[in-house]
Amino acid sequence: MVFTVAMVFVDQTIVSIAAPSITEELGLSASAMQRVVNAYLLALAAFFALGGRLADILGHRRVVVAGTLVFVASSVLCGSVPGGAAAETWLLVFRATQGLGAALVFPAALAVVVDVFPVGERGRALALFYVLAGGLTALGPLFGGWLTAWTWRAVFWINVPVALVALVLTALAHFPDSRRRERLDAPGALLVAAGLGLNVLGLQQAAAWGWGRPLTWACIGGGILVLVVFCRYELRTTEPLIRLRVFRDRAFTADTLVLFFSTLAFVPVMFFASVYAQVSLSASPDQAGLYILYFFAGFGLAAQWGGRILDKRGARPAMRLGTALGCAGFALWASKLTVLSAHDQWPYACLAGAGIGLLLSPAATDAVNRAIGASYGEVTGVTQTVRNYAAAVGMAVFGTLLTHVMTSRVTQTLVAAGTPPDRAPGLARTIAERITGHPDDRLPTGTGPAATAMRHSIQDIRLDFAEANRPVFYGMAVAMALAYLCTLLHPGTRVADEDRPRPAAAPGTGTPP
Repeated sequence: MVFTVAMVFVDQTIVSIAAPSITEELGLSASAMQRVVNAYLLALAAFFALGGRLADILGHRRVVVAGTLVFVASSVLCGSVPGGAAAETWLLVFRATQGLGAALVFPAALAVVVDVFPVGERGRALALFYVLAGGLTALGPLFGGWLTAWTWRAVFWINVPVALVALVLTALAHFPDSRRRERLDAPGALLVAAGLGLNVLGLQQAAAWGWGRPLTWACIGGGILVLVVFCRYELRTTEPLIRLRVFRDRAFTADTLVLFFSTLAFVPVMFFASVYAQVSLSASPDQAGLYILYFFAGFGLAAQWGGRILDKRGARPAMRLGTALGCAGFALWASKLTVLSAHDQWPYACLAGAGIGLLLSPAATDAVNRAIGASYGEVTGVTQTVRNYAAAVGMAVFGTLLTHVMTSRVTQTLVAAGTPPDRAPGLARTIAERITGHPDDRLPTGTGPAATAMRHSIQDIRLDFAEANRPVFYGMAVAMALAYLCTLLHPGTRVADEDRPRPAAAPGTGTPP
């Protein structure tokens, strides 16, 4: 299961490293690349609850295998994208189907791990699960840098051997494949996918459409309205996609909110830190991978500690300490971004990663321990839907913020370099969209005012990009501060083994341990 989930985790980091090379070869804009990254996250968020429910109904093993096959087939197609006008659409479609495969794999794999460990051992077991998966994730940037130097397409093709190993190990593992005799709530699955999709689309496109456009708010508001309809429908149906009564448990609600706000920072930081390293620090893709490893070093060291705290003292102490450390780490990291030196930033990147690592396993494990009727696939689907929705929202909001601030800073740089003030904003917008890799490789060519000004202002542009990233990283610190406030809602109660009902297996499918 670690190998299976690592494939999903690796894909979140390895593509971020390749993003500048992808945009250069395919001629995509910065916002288009963010849409490609977000398509994966959005599909994860939209279909995670469905994946968890299918795992309960069809059996964990079947769903793990099916999701892995969908994921790896989509990866091959992503790596085979043709050039030209169809490139963006091709990538968007198959990144979305990749996300669908991941949404099937993750809740089923995590439910297997949860199912075979008693409550008293789950903290350390899931901490090890996240550390190993996170460790393989941390290799993503390194492999991504090396593979990108050959061809960025290989960052998708590398999933093929990983998937083969995962499928072989799944076939060799003799774990029970329990199923629940329930129907699938198809209307609920469609409603949650539509609501999340519309909402994130509006947030993501706000930079391009403008916050004052009716279309932007129609998408955001329409998505929220559909989600309200979804909740009302779920409360009335007899076999819902998500049993919303689980949110009556105050601890579960606190765990879910902590996961939401911390993930606003956790997933987006990998994309923004990678692009920052390649633009502002003039790093190569493999050097950018090493830069992100500072974050994962702290994450890996703290994750096991968080699991031990959970088993001995419960989730609340680990979540409070983790959110506080994460808030401090992101804030200090943001303050050092304009010092264009990784040497001055690594302690704070490591501190931010330690905060996330400390809280992630305790919050997720404590939430799963409170499953209704031991429906681990379903509750994992709930928590991971929230996390991936948060990741998509974070990418959309922080991407919009980065583009806005970058455009403002470049406008000032252009005017100072002699560009007429009436032309500077439009040119700045174009440049801000194009700078997703090394600025000296992305600046306009020719003899026009923008090209001339920018070729004499490369260092200023790198500093502008660093300045534009500061509010993004401060925003991540704010997200961690909000997560800390949510820990105050947690009553500090713990779940004992005898409190957990065991799931009933369908006839002929085996008996759960």
